[in-house]
This record gives sequence, structure tokens and C-alpha cells, in this order.
Amino acid sequence: MASASISRKRKRDTDDAGKITLLNSSQSTSHLGPVLASFPALQPPKKTSFRCWRRDKHVDGTEAFASQDTLVAGETETVEFSTSGESQQASVGCSYLVAVHNKRTNTTVFRPAPLHIMNQQVKALKNLAPIEATNEERAQLRNKLGETFGTKKAKAAIRAQERNRVDIDALKGVTGHLQETIMENTSSLPTLEEAKEAADSNRLIPPHNPNADRPDNVYALHDIIPETEFNALSVAPFRSATNVQERKALLPFRQSNWVNQHIYQLFQAPKLRKTDLKIVMYVSAMLAFRMAARSVNDKEALQKKFTGVPQIVVDGLLSRFTESERDTNKIKVTSQTETMLMTYMLALCLRVDDFATDTELIAHDLKMPASKVNPLFKALGCNIRKLDHKDLKRLGLPDSATESKRAILEVPVKFPQPRPKRARR
Repeated sequence: MASASISRKRKRDTDDAGKITLLNSSQSTSHLGPVLASFPALQPPKKTSFRCWRRDKHVDGTEAFASQDTLVAGETETVEFSTSGESQQASVGCSYLVAVHNKRTNTTVFRPAPLHIMNQQVKALKNLAPIEATNEERAQLRNKLGETFGTKKAKAAIRAQERNRVDIDALKGVTGHLQETIMENTSSLPTLEEAKEAADSNRLIPPHNPNADRPDNVYALHDIIPETEFNALSVAPFRSATNVQERKALLPFRQSNWVNQHIYQLFQAPKLRKTDLKIVMYVSAMLAFRMAARSVNDKEALQKKFTGVPQIVVDGLLSRFTESERDTNKIKVTSQTETMLMTYMLALCLRVDDFATDTELIAHDLKMPASKVNPLFKALGCNIRKLDHKDLKRLGLPDSATESKRAILEVPVKFPQPRPKRARR
């Protein structure tokens, strides 16, 4: 009997050893504590040190540290980081806790922490002053641009203005000097190759490698989805779901036929491709962001529409696909940022579809005609055509797939060139 009671006691001790004790911090809440910092754009090196200051030194010291008006700042050799004005707006209606787990005592201690959204300032550009020009200099520069790039009508107006202002007879002796000046000004114009490179770099598409030898090397995955955002996406809830409807309920945008079809196909495969699943989840978030373009200034309402999406993903979409309005702190989705959002999303669709995407299916999800979506695929370097037998074999599709056109990305990638203007007769 004694040995039986001893064994039961040891079993209870073993069960209790695996339990975690949750505690609130016993330290005074007014003391300096942990801080949560969000870096929507540029991530500092891990060794960068930061300091925290209280903006108003005369504030009562008994106020909780998480509620105090504080400033966090740090710097590297080239960039300065500091708390932005968005921090207070982002913390409205929210409170954050930092948990510290002690493995020895198996206890987890919670402490309130303030949220700081950081912005950055390049040191080399900090003290640069804008170049001031007189009205006369502005007029001269404007005329030079008009003479170089203006229409025939604009050039004629500039020449007429110059004739009315300058005595032509006084210029007879400086013809050679004028010719040298014209040669100097035109020598700085870009060549056709330089103009082509500049046009390619300014396209509203993801960073690309025009010399890639494989389609999956044209657009790097983490140039479209930053690695921190990609790692924040969790596939565990989708694996725990038991059917298609439960998985569909986990998506921020549930009306996409493309997303729903790929979710179904991924879980029908013998082995789940986690990378493709995360890409499909991110495409769903991008579709939801496009639908919520009018709510980008209301973060609380925006987060409600992104149930299950990590905050860092929402912040990343806001930082890359919105612009600040002039003279205000408000942001908005412009036509250019919306185009960038769609080209980034289509590049992800191409990666999941083995670089042959059904344009009609995507156009239906975007509520746009295919004639408007096809130019976006062409801007990414795709050809819009029907699949041949070689393509069907590579993609494992039935013969019926030849009926619809697809956007196909092939190497070497070729981007559309601007059409030359016809000369007027």
C-alpha cells in the first residue's frame, strides 16, 4: 500500500511540472519597461541600440509607463530611426502586453508596453537645402524643356516669345557661341539604350531581373512579399480546418474564384506546399486591401476587415501601396499604387500557376474586363496566348484548357515598348 501511494504522488508531481504559471509583473507600472517597435519600411540591423525618453519631464511619475508620452530613437552609420506621429493613432483602442518566460521556474510574466511606429531619415539627405531659383531662371529652364520635349505648337510659342523679347540683329555675331551651347545642352540627353533602361526601371512592377535564365528568377519572391511578412503568415489554422468551407472562412477575401480553387487544389495534393499556400493567403489579403482602399486611414476599421491577417502584413501593404496626401497626414490609394498592387499580385499568381495564369479567372475576381487585365500581364513581360500541347504536358492540364488564353511568362523576358508616334501630314 505504501509503494502504491508513493507512485501516485510522483505521478501528480510530474503532471504539475508541465504547467505554466501566468503572472502580472510585480514591478511598478510607472517604471521604465519594455517597448514594442514596428518598422513598416526599413529594418535596422539587430545590433542597433535604441533609447527611450519621456517628452514632458514634468509629468507625474506615478502615471503608467505604457500611457506616458515617450520617444524612442536610435541610429546606424547612415540612417536615423525615431518614433513617428502615427504611433498614438495606431494605439487608440488597443493595449499591448510583453510576456517574459522563465524556463527555470516555468512562469510567464506579463508587462504592459507602448507601441511605437518608427520612421527613418537618411543622414546624407538630412541637411540638404532646396535649390532656390529666380523667376527669370525658372522661365529659362522651362523654355529649355519646352524646346527639347515640347510639341510643335509649344516650340513655336516659345520662339515667338523670344523674338518679341530679344533683338535678332544683336545675335548675328554670336552664332558660333549659340551653336556650341546647343551642342552642350543636347550632349546631355540620354541615348536610346539609356532611355530604355530608365523606362524599365520606372515600370509599376516588382523588382525584376531582365537577364534571368528561368521564369522563377525574373521576380524574386521576397522582392514581392518581404521575408518578415512571409514568415508571419501561419498555415496552422488552415491545416487544422476539416473542410473547404472552414478554410474559406479563414481568408480575408472569400469571393475570389482563383484563391478558392487553389486552396482546394493544395489540400487535395499528396503533400501540402506551404510556400504556395502562404502566397495564396497573401493574394487574398491583397484583394481585400484593394476592396478596402477607402478605409486606409481608419486602422481600426481596416484591421477588422483583415481578420486573421498579421498586423505586420497590413502595415506592409499600407507602406508600399499608399501615398501621403500633400500637406496632410492622411494617406490614400492612388491610381499608380493600385496598379502596383495589381502587378505585384499578378506576379504572385504567375508563380503559383507555374507561370501560366488564366486571365479570364483573374479578371472576374478583379471585376475588370480581360482587356484591362491583359496589359498588366504584358507589363510583367508575359505573352497572352492559348496553350499548345507542350504547355499542356508541362502544366498537367487537360486538352480542354486550350480553349482559354493564358498569360505565360517566358525567358528571356521582353517588356512592351512604347509605340512610335506617327508624323503628322
